[in-house]
Amino acid sequence: MNPHAPAPISLLSLLKSVWSNWNLIQQMTKRDVIGRYKGSMMGILWSFANPILLLVIYTLVFSVVFKARWGTSEPGSKSEFAILLFTGMIVHSLFAETLTRAPTLILSNISYVKKVVFPLEILPIIAMGTSFFHALVSIGVLLAAQLLVQGSIPWTVLFLPLVIAPLIVLSLGLAWILASLGVYLRDVAHPIGLLMTLLLFASPVFYPISALPVEIQPWLMLNPLTFIIEQARAVLIAGTMPDFEGLAIYTAIAVSVAWAGYGWFQKTRKGFANVL
Repeated sequence: MNPHAPAPISLLSLLKSVWSNWNLIQQMTKRDVIGRYKGSMMGILWSFANPILLLVIYTLVFSVVFKARWGTSEPGSKSEFAILLFTGMIVHSLFAETLTRAPTLILSNISYVKKVVFPLEILPIIAMGTSFFHALVSIGVLLAAQLLVQGSIPWTVLFLPLVIAPLIVLSLGLAWILASLGVYLRDVAHPIGLLMTLLLFASPVFYPISALPVEIQPWLMLNPLTFIIEQARAVLIAGTMPDFEGLAIYTAIAVSVAWAGYGWFQKTRKGFANVL
């Protein structure tokens, strides 16, 4: 690889990079997941214990303490509220965990910047892989809880990958931008956590869209998590088909953002070594 040659920014070059470095991505993602729990007594079992504890806490706090209902007054809706809430939390966590880590990805891997042959563009993909692993574990816990409470799981759960995929693509695009900006503007990393918390309450995680005034509901749809959360609940809980037209539009936007983010990262990566 010629360090003085312009970095490729096409979607084809991105796909080629992912394909040629797939084994490296898998190995580094596995190392990242295991490294997070290294040294703890339970080890990787914490990745299963955390979502279980969260689901129990949500059930106790919202449906027992606050006696909250998801737009219904039936007494049997306590567990349903927790499942609906947990679904929104899974989607938010997948998005937030990736973007929170993004600004420090290059800074925490300075040794890779010095290596001309190392594909720096895969670092956000590795971070997404770790977030996706945790999301998969949480989804497994959610489905087990749903099977225990409701006695069945809707067959529409098969559409969940189709629902989550556009969010993953969008998250990667934003992660490439933040990873690059984090090198040149160190302050970028500080407000991301706050922004993700604000996004949590600005998303229909703790409440349905119908609970908001009609004039505000269209504005909530501008939130990148709103549509995905609603579609995830549709296929996971309601047992209804996803909005294929909406997913197609969302995917087109997500691919555009991912391409722009990848292009920005490739254009700015030449200066990483000088700054670091």
